[in-house]
Amino acid sequence: MGVFDGHGGPACAQVISKRLVDYIAAALLPIETLHKYIQQDPREALVDTFNNRVEILQELKILYERSFRQYLAELANLPHEGYNVPTALEQAIIKIDQDLSKEAVEPYKLNQVINPQTLSVALSGAVACVTHVDGPNLHIANVGDCNAVLGILTEDKEWIAKKITKEHNSENFDELKRIWNEHPDNERKTVIRRDRLLGELAPLRSLGDYRYKWPIEILMKVAVPLIGPKAIPANYHTPPYLTAKPDLYYHRLSTRDKFLILASDGLWDMMTPLQAVKLVGEHMKGKVFFNPLKLPRKNIQLGDINELLLHRKESLKSKPKDRNAATHLIRHAIGGTEYGVDHSRLAHLLSLSPDVSRMFRDDITVTVMYFDSEFLRQCPA
Repeated sequence: MGVFDGHGGPACAQVISKRLVDYIAAALLPIETLHKYIQQDPREALVDTFNNRVEILQELKILYERSFRQYLAELANLPHEGYNVPTALEQAIIKIDQDLSKEAVEPYKLNQVINPQTLSVALSGAVACVTHVDGPNLHIANVGDCNAVLGILTEDKEWIAKKITKEHNSENFDELKRIWNEHPDNERKTVIRRDRLLGELAPLRSLGDYRYKWPIEILMKVAVPLIGPKAIPANYHTPPYLTAKPDLYYHRLSTRDKFLILASDGLWDMMTPLQAVKLVGEHMKGKVFFNPLKLPRKNIQLGDINELLLHRKESLKSKPKDRNAATHLIRHAIGGTEYGVDHSRLAHLLSLSPDVSRMFRDDITVTVMYFDSEFLRQCPA
């Protein structure tokens, strides 16, 4: 599962969200299966995707299929060390980022043609937080300023939030040091200005955003004709300034781990990890009342049914408005006050036009993943 947060337009985020899962799945195939898969014609889909609403143009589909075929061939020639999730996640993210560049630049190198569609994908950007769950093994790859937060329930029925990821932004001093060390001392004041990369970009790692990666000569030939001189940032001397290399995290799930929240920075700007975990915890408790009442056993006495109904009536007070926990989080992020959700504020902020809304709230993407405690209980230590 993953969340993808675009900037500088939606193109990069849409394309990454559509293609990255296939790149990861291919990198996880055993070598024999990979060889068989390459020989398939037509090839079947590697993964079933959910919540996948973007449609890619036919000419881009053909181009992306060609890139994917080349990636499969490269994988087949790499030394295989067995099933290695962190390597697969990193390989796939770096490779798809390289392909975004190649798909925009190669036509120009071959016959001086600029494709505005592939160029808009390469020049816009996206941050991503992607997770892979296999039994009790949770791996997360993070590029940029999304976050993954684990909801843990203690034996005393208290909620704990465990923030697994670290954002790549100016609040992460290790990230600032990495960037300063990669460029000459005389750029120290310009490489990070106003808490942004080259004074422009808030996330300090991302996919796409080739305005901060390509050499000046390529920007002059490919980007400047389309978007003008502003295509080259001020103080652009020693590119690349940006990388898509993810940070990788591992967590072994236990029965106390109940869910994982993956969300873009729009959510974390509005609430703390603990607030988010408590809201999902409350939602878990209340959402059972969306289901019809089931009697616990046959031949139950009328008095017991009456007790069940009274208990259900009392509990309905905590029934959430939303069936979906991610929607529940967004409702509280946008409309939340210390006294609860202010629905007039929520309605106002949701109805602002796109050109104005950015001044009041960020876009928010949330996915909540639940873990099966009974399954985790049976996993060998």
